[in-house]
Amino acid sequence: MNQTYGITMGENMIPPSKLLPAQAFDLFPTRIWQVPLKPLAHHFAEWVEAILAMRAAAPVPAGRTNRGGWNSVDNKVLHQPIFAELHQAARHYCTQAFKEMGVEAPAFELQSWVNIHDRGGFNFQHMHEGALLSGTFYLQVPEGSGALVLKDPRAGVLNSYARGNGANAYKDIQLRPSAGLLVLFPHWLEHFVEPHEHEVARICIPFNALRA
Repeated sequence: MNQTYGITMGENMIPPSKLLPAQAFDLFPTRIWQVPLKPLAHHFAEWVEAILAMRAAAPVPAGRTNRGGWNSVDNKVLHQPIFAELHQAARHYCTQAFKEMGVEAPAFELQSWVNIHDRGGFNFQHMHEGALLSGTFYLQVPEGSGALVLKDPRAGVLNSYARGNGANAYKDIQLRPSAGLLVLFPHWLEHFVEPHEHEVARICIPFNALRA
């Protein structure tokens, strides 16, 4: 007995026009903070002069991740009287960040040092282990200064085939600072500084909020 069967594919499928749109949830955000300290601009020239005097008095760099420049052995730079207003501002914004992180008024002190890049200078990739929060104040940022590169902290995303700004894509963030900018970021966020390409030095004051 011969029979012929007819099959119509998809006759019970839901038309796309009747499907609800998927709701997107962006999980695992990493927050950083930026603020231009314009009210302190009248101090910038004297701060640069003071820092260059510090370098002249102790020319051997502390080392760590800095190459092609100088960084201070002194890690309480912001405690010097000349930087009192900057110290106050850094503490203020750290306190604000802690509140947004859900940590109400922790007792902390600031560790701080000077970081100078001469032409070709840079910082290796690193994180600030043991800190509560990290930051940098950019004092002198000439044209061609190396960018601060923040590494994507999601370990698994390194295997993503997507790159760029799309959902679930892998992307490092280049932050190109300007003089007077203060930046705060989680201490565990790995970062590095690209090579500096100017004869005038790039000068910043990095700092860590440490448990008091």
